Amino acid sequence: MKKLIFGAMLAVIFAACNNNVKNQAGADSTASAVDPASAPVIKFEKDVYEFGKIKQGESVSYNFKFENTGKSPLIIKDAHATCGCTVPEFSKDPIPAGGSSVIKVVFNSAGKEGLQDKVVTIVANTIPANTQVHLIGEVVK
Repeated sequence: MKKLIFGAMLAVIFAACNNNVKNQAGADSTASAVDPASAPVIKFEKDVYEFGKIKQGESVSYNFKFENTGKSPLIIKDAHATCGCTVPEFSKDPIPAGGSSVIKVVFNSAGKEGLQDKVVTIVANTIPANTQVHLIGEVVK
């Protein structure tokens, strides 16, 4: 009886694993269906901003300017930072081919000290989907 139950459990586990592999393959084949030659391309004027030294508690903001150098509209789906002290703001409107926009990033240094490298990940309909920009500097007491 134990062997029968054990065998049934293994069958269920293998079936579940097989479904996950099929779902992942389907997701990958959908993503690869986008023609890279016509995909949007996000090109930042500057992908690292060095803010130097600031006093603890001060805020720094920077507008990361970018252009869509691809051949189709660029849609930013999300922009998120590595911690809550850094907040990105972006337009949800499509940026046409040849168009430009900015992602405003504000870093609040309250409770921070020392060297800082705040990473903002931008998720868009580009290939690859993720692009990163950095705010770098030092917070002193």
